[in-house]
Amino acid sequence: MASMRQRATGGGGPWVLAAAAALPLAFLAVFFVLPVAGMLTRGFVTESGGVDFGGFADVFGRARTGRVLWFTLWTSAVATVVTTAVGLPVAYVLYRLALPGRRVLRAVVAIPFVMPTVVVGVMFRSLLASGGPLGWLGLDGHWAAILAAFVFFNLAVVTRTVGATWEHLDRRAEDAAATLGASPWTVWRTVTWPALAPTVLSAASVVFLFCSTAFGVVLTLGGLRYGTVETEIYLLTTTLLDLRAAAVLSVVQFGAVAAMLAVTAYLQQRAEATQSRSGATASPQPRKVTRAAAAPLAVAALALAFLLGPIVSLVVGSLRRDGEWTLANYTALGEVTRANALTTTVWNALAMSARVAIVAALLAVALGLLVSVVVSRRPPSVRGRATLSVLDAVFMLPLGISAVTVGFGFLITLDRPPLDLRSSVALVPIAQAMVALPLVVRTIAPALRAIDDRQRQAAATLGATPWQVLRVVDLAVVRRPLLAAIGFALAVSLGEFGATSFLSRPDRPTLPVVIYQLVGRPGAENFGMALAASVVLSVLTGAVMAGVERLRVDSVGAF
Repeated sequence: MASMRQRATGGGGPWVLAAAAALPLAFLAVFFVLPVAGMLTRGFVTESGGVDFGGFADVFGRARTGRVLWFTLWTSAVATVVTTAVGLPVAYVLYRLALPGRRVLRAVVAIPFVMPTVVVGVMFRSLLASGGPLGWLGLDGHWAAILAAFVFFNLAVVTRTVGATWEHLDRRAEDAAATLGASPWTVWRTVTWPALAPTVLSAASVVFLFCSTAFGVVLTLGGLRYGTVETEIYLLTTTLLDLRAAAVLSVVQFGAVAAMLAVTAYLQQRAEATQSRSGATASPQPRKVTRAAAAPLAVAALALAFLLGPIVSLVVGSLRRDGEWTLANYTALGEVTRANALTTTVWNALAMSARVAIVAALLAVALGLLVSVVVSRRPPSVRGRATLSVLDAVFMLPLGISAVTVGFGFLITLDRPPLDLRSSVALVPIAQAMVALPLVVRTIAPALRAIDDRQRQAAATLGATPWQVLRVVDLAVVRRPLLAAIGFALAVSLGEFGATSFLSRPDRPTLPVVIYQLVGRPGAENFGMALAASVVLSVLTGAVMAGVERLRVDSVGAF
């Protein structure tokens, strides 16, 4: 019986786990560790083969480096505070109150999070440009535009993560405190907040992580005037060719993000433990809307207007040219002219994005499923559990390094036999799969961990082999999260810009690359095309995520 139990949980079949982990580990080694190591080698290894860390003193002695680090830190911190402060009342309204149409409103809040970052940048450019609805504010090219875009993009993280926990909290403790005469503020401070705090802090740490590693938004809105560590690495590698400085900043970013991931993982564990102790209800009943909810309702209304403003501005701008309503911007998407200087039409770029995204999603999900099966096991030994924890952390590493670093690393390391892939079209989907892989694991692994081990033990007792247990028990439960993971990977790949900006071939660009090219070229025609192309990409991404939403899997809960 003990042998069957170990076999069912993975403890009795280590060769099964080893076989499942071997392919993803090889993929990670070749397409992540090798490119990143090659990039860092260019920065720290001298021509004679020695190691030189003098670049740290040189880079940190530059005034621009200090400005970039400070801008990254303070904008991320302020955006995190604002996003959390706004997200809490929105979460209360959408997940705690019996508000008509709240499922539709939840979907509206989620829309910005699934939009490609380049599209978010174009939205705020259209809103704040001199001819835009808010052009009179004079914020085009201002740091406030970047800050607003951060809040716009990340509000769903707080709202949906905190809301999902808040919705399922056992209300009996709150009702008991109110019955004993406690004021609403006292109930919040002594009962509700202690139960929510770990989840709120976890969501805030994720927001800070997303803000500090933003690329497309900052590059589109900040240009060369404002830059974060991510955009500075891009500038150093593509324009200044200063690989040493780029390597230094990559190391700094990797260390900071790795620390943030560790903090986030700890806070998520605390949130799960707190929610378990609080006694979550399976069928929560929302509260009726009363006058006491006036303040949260007002904040939620303003937040929804803030989210819809850039979206409406984008759509309206794409339908206007020279002050008139027209479809000319969409008609131009099928043209290559001297004015736009594109190498292919926008529709061809969209087709290329779709093909690449499909390949990248399938690759990421295939590898992510193998990783999830391994890291979700519960081996009986402490050493086995520690090994799987380390393996889980290893596959989160792509979140801790700039996609720009990975993309440039591909170019300088995969350029000689037997891995001469620099001219291969396979590099783009491989890079995008690497970016999507951590998200896939974070979507599938929790579902596998939730499986009761007794189901596996029962199958093993009946004589099932480890592979049969995996097929009959695990895959049956993970079917819906697996479909959701495919949707997430597709959405991420469709909007990926960091690594793709290095790797896409001039004659086969993806749509985010073409949008950035159009934004960077002068003329109302090019900007109008960028708006129309952004609408097309947003609709495609939104359609993918709408399918995921029907599976009732929370897109931000994976983080």
